[in-house]
Amino acid sequence: MQIRRIAAVFAVFAACAHQQPDQQTPQQTQPREAVRKYVMVMGANRAGTQTVTENGDTYTVDFEYNDRGRGPKTHTVLTLDARGVPVSETTTGNDYLKVPVDERLTSSDGALHYKNNAEHGDGAPAAYYASMYGPPEELGLLARALLQNGGHLKLLPAGEATIEKAATLEAGDQTVTLYEIGGLGFTPTGVWLDRDNRFFASASSWSSVIREGYESSIPKLIAASDEADRKRGEEMAKRLTRRPSAIAITNARLFDSETMQTIPNTTIIVRGDRIVSVGPNAEIPSDAQRIDAAGKTVIPGLWDMHVHLSDIDGPLNIASGVTNVRDLANDIDYVTGLRQRYADGSLIGPRVLLAGFLDGPGPYAGPTKVLVDSEDDIRKAIDRYASLGYVQIKIYSSIRPELVPFITKYAHSKGLRVSGHIPAFMRAEDAVREGYDEIQHANFVLLNFLPDVKDTRTPLRFTAIGDRGGSIDLNSDEAKKLFDLLVEHKTVIDPTLATFEPMFTAKAGVMPAGAQPIADRLPPQVVRGYLTGGLPMDATNEARYHAGFAKMVELVHALHEHHIPIVAGTDALAGFTLHRELELYHDAGIPNAEILQLATLGAARVMGRDKELGSVTPGKIADLVVIDGDPIANISDVRKPVWVVKGGLLFDSKEVYAALGVH
Repeated sequence: MQIRRIAAVFAVFAACAHQQPDQQTPQQTQPREAVRKYVMVMGANRAGTQTVTENGDTYTVDFEYNDRGRGPKTHTVLTLDARGVPVSETTTGNDYLKVPVDERLTSSDGALHYKNNAEHGDGAPAAYYASMYGPPEELGLLARALLQNGGHLKLLPAGEATIEKAATLEAGDQTVTLYEIGGLGFTPTGVWLDRDNRFFASASSWSSVIREGYESSIPKLIAASDEADRKRGEEMAKRLTRRPSAIAITNARLFDSETMQTIPNTTIIVRGDRIVSVGPNAEIPSDAQRIDAAGKTVIPGLWDMHVHLSDIDGPLNIASGVTNVRDLANDIDYVTGLRQRYADGSLIGPRVLLAGFLDGPGPYAGPTKVLVDSEDDIRKAIDRYASLGYVQIKIYSSIRPELVPFITKYAHSKGLRVSGHIPAFMRAEDAVREGYDEIQHANFVLLNFLPDVKDTRTPLRFTAIGDRGGSIDLNSDEAKKLFDLLVEHKTVIDPTLATFEPMFTAKAGVMPAGAQPIADRLPPQVVRGYLTGGLPMDATNEARYHAGFAKMVELVHALHEHHIPIVAGTDALAGFTLHRELELYHDAGIPNAEILQLATLGAARVMGRDKELGSVTPGKIADLVVIDGDPIANISDVRKPVWVVKGGLLFDSKEVYAALGVH
């Protein structure tokens, strides 16, 4: 349910080779195609299509895809001027969450005028309108316009786009070029153009859109894009990673995650990747880099227990104080490579624990190539995951319920934990009895009290909570029985409240509460993504949807009261979303010291890593964060990391953020 990642359909994040863009107007080497057709692929599934019809300078684009019952369906008509810049555009249909879309760009009186579900305004005709709901084709049109206009264009509503050439290769009978567009996100956005500088593909391990008939070239395009990412990431790591032989943090207010107490005037000595001493009078080595933490708090490195890593997530996590993550579904080759490069320090990123993703085939299958439908399939998949050092299996919504007992038993025999969504036609209590160690997402726990909602593969798993979740009685005998069952089985819950908050409460055009503290720090085009709103809401259901989210917060309070373990995970934008998750636990009534414990030592205990990680203790791996404030007094101070240490590597949080365009 990671909505943020749908942006990968429109833009592949990849690094550039720092070549200068072509400065000439692109040459027509072939007759213009009247119609171009594209397919969208997610995991092993053909998920959607894009059809582009050209008529002079007017483009008509029909785009749709199905992502487990979600996904946009849009019809776009846009007209370009002689410079390749849009002067009119209309997009209608629905967005990813099925909210109706009506986006329009017009020109009159020497100005451009734009209006969509979230924004309206005016701008200079020289600017390029970056649409809110437009199709992948628009990324190709922007690249083409940049090449025509010297490599720079002002963006409307805000920002500036640039372009650089990154790679060229052969894809079937096409020579295609990867261009990197700066100004659309935290890092450059990649797009493949054909020899006529028309959109050919965007390609990533998560999802790809490519010219029909060239699907076999997707692995080659992904490899080239990933290589560009790697080069850019390695340059960033060389520039921003400090590797002192020793570190001395003095005058610190230390949060002891074992006792949940703070210890004033503490000196912490790190040598290599280990903490060697913690106390008031530690001797400071002469070769140590000193950090005066007067007025600041030192906490263990934070854990995000629900991520799906991409190239921007490594530095975003480290800058935010997150030194350990658990990836709960990703392309195997991509994420194992990322794990290794984070571990050896060639890329900036957290320590990574991996969960292997299993889903069943069908129309709502998740974006994965690992689809299983028999015990033999399951054995082969789990054996492969175990051989690659995975520590957990994640079950998804299309798994047949009768296969769940075999999955849990076989995974446990291999020493792997088991967690996941609640598969269709099961309830949370069934999954716990069948061997789940953990449940992802608060909505699946609440759906246990709505037994008529049987098919959890579709968006009904969200909308049912919005429509009826607020009326669930968590003090009922039924609720007590479920909580007792969770206690009996020592089941862990991963609520991901910060992902649900905007889904259930956000309005188009209004900055969600969780994003308000960071909105003025983010790149302008990233900020716009927060304005699109959540699930379809109107005056008749808005109060119910707010009540549904409030019930999720109440659920976290009840879990805490019943001593059911909670882990902090995000399933959304790295780093910043974990900060919001912890704030929401405070809103649920969990004391701040306990919140910090569950997000550090508690997570390490759940994953069996507490002998090495989770506390600032002599002998343990040196993962810690220097915070400009006191999160025990104000949990929101976790948003203020100054220095981050991961395994003895030292990072200036402000510098790493700045490399991603974060102020």
